[in-house]
Amino acid sequence: MPHFRYERQVGGRVAGVDEAGRGPLAGPVVAAALVFRAKRPPRGIDDSKKLTAAAREYLFHAIMGCADVGVGSASVEEIDRVNILQATFLAMQRALAALAFVPDHVLVDGNRMPPALPCPATTIVEGDAHSLSIAAASIVAKVTRDRLMLQLAAQHPGYGWETNMGYGTATHLDGLNRLGITIHHRLSFAPVRVAGTLHVVDKSP
Repeated sequence: MPHFRYERQVGGRVAGVDEAGRGPLAGPVVAAALVFRAKRPPRGIDDSKKLTAAAREYLFHAIMGCADVGVGSASVEEIDRVNILQATFLAMQRALAALAFVPDHVLVDGNRMPPALPCPATTIVEGDAHSLSIAAASIVAKVTRDRLMLQLAAQHPGYGWETNMGYGTATHLDGLNRLGITIHHRLSFAPVRVAGTLHVVDKSP
């Protein structure tokens, strides 16, 4: 279970940073940066992937009430232009910039360090399973992105985004084959490129 061990080791105001949406075929990548104000965070915080949607929603509201949070994203256009890894770094940088202050240290999920961070930082492989701050950031990023994908699903029915959140499920791939690509699809991802050779790109909003 996630804990505060890493935060206590570095001391000061420590921000956990994580992202949601590196793997989907559609939608932006979203990152959250989070510094707990309370010494006792809400119970039940864990890697967002291990939680139900209802648990994530509950914890999202609880976390927002006891932490300073910044959220950032990188668009589909940016993902296609600079690649998904660099776009993820952009989202993380923007999330940190959205905080009301510069933290003393940053804990980043994964093994790659985003460039040009405003303070010292440490990467933690599977950080959302080990650091409470990173796990909480993963929940905020996931809920924020899921809400956006639900809005996009209403605008572009037929791809199953309301359940797959843009990931390459059978329903989504079927939608690509039947309906073609939308302005929210990542053209640099292989299944979308293949669909793009068969259909005209949908330019509707």
